[in-house]
Amino acid sequence: MVVFFAFAFAYFFSALVRAITATLSPTLTRDFQLDAGDLGLLAGGYFLGFSAIQLPLGTLLDRHGPKKVILGFLSVAVLGCVVFALATSFPVLLAARVLCGAGVGACLMAPLTGYRRWFTPAVQLRTNSWMLMTGSFGMLASTLPVQWLAPVYGWRPLFWGLAASIALSMLLIAWQVPRWEQSGDAAPARQGSYREVWRHPYFRQMAPLGFFTYGGMIAVQTLWAGPWMVRVAGYDPLASAAGLFTINLAMLATFWSWGMVTPALERRGIRTDALIAWGTPLSFVALAALIAAGPAAGAWPLALFCMASTFVALAQPAVGMVFPVSLAGRALSGYNLVIFFGVFVVQWGIGLVIDAFRAAGWPEVSAFRAAFGIFLASSVLSYAWFLWSRSHNRQASP
Repeated sequence: MVVFFAFAFAYFFSALVRAITATLSPTLTRDFQLDAGDLGLLAGGYFLGFSAIQLPLGTLLDRHGPKKVILGFLSVAVLGCVVFALATSFPVLLAARVLCGAGVGACLMAPLTGYRRWFTPAVQLRTNSWMLMTGSFGMLASTLPVQWLAPVYGWRPLFWGLAASIALSMLLIAWQVPRWEQSGDAAPARQGSYREVWRHPYFRQMAPLGFFTYGGMIAVQTLWAGPWMVRVAGYDPLASAAGLFTINLAMLATFWSWGMVTPALERRGIRTDALIAWGTPLSFVALAALIAAGPAAGAWPLALFCMASTFVALAQPAVGMVFPVSLAGRALSGYNLVIFFGVFVVQWGIGLVIDAFRAAGWPEVSAFRAAFGIFLASSVLSYAWFLWSRSHNRQASP
């Protein structure tokens, strides 16, 4: 458990850095004169950096283990926070955001790779859910606490504090996480590639859902939930931060609940892809209701959409478990690449679509609803692919 807490401490700050732009979006929009596309690109820059390092990350994890790899990457995250604190132009701000994303890119994959070797499948499902719960704690910290502190100290000192906190997490990991010893079945990792991962039918089955449905949920949770509440529902910045707090508190409770029930579900033989098949349509219903309600939909409809989308989060450890230990780092990082590239595309894409409809003369509320509608259609199509693939790939399920 000490090892879990050491990794979880770093992941807390990873999630805080990821979500902080949603709370700071009014301030950053004002200070840097950003439009919706710029804001989407800025928030998405984190996920661009995050995605860019996933392929080399997987190979490094299989070869060198989680401890050495995460310490190297977190040093980049510290640099990114420092550059963000010093930025005076949008390009520098964006570059810092990319550095932050690249630097924290190992904060979930490193522990999951370790858990793949150290824990049983049931415990892997639990620790995955509880790592995501820890991320929800970080996202909670990015809402009201940031909204309260930013007017007092300014947003730049907050990033200096984040740099110091991430450095502290590095010391904790260096102290508590064991060294990685190559096991017999891990030796082939030195000659392996991602080809086996990409070609696996279960990976292909889950990839579109990870890209659009889960990646899109993160795009909404970490950015567009805030602008929706301000520019569609009419919240002021403090009320929006309170709404984000509500959303992330709901997500924390959801991931805690998944961590409690998944071992029992595993023992009863309830398969991950069956849970995803049953539960994912709930997120479509919630998103459709949000779009239909428009200005009447605030924090709780957004929270319900995010909570319903967590069924797809179960796919991440499941993908890792269908591969041997020698490929675990690459399988997990490859799937993480799919998810976070999806976050980048959806996050930036929603902003571009909003700007395009606004330029065409649509009211702002209608532009938001249309953009979210396109996101919903993409998610439904990804679910259709999942169902079709599942009917042909039952032998590949974990």
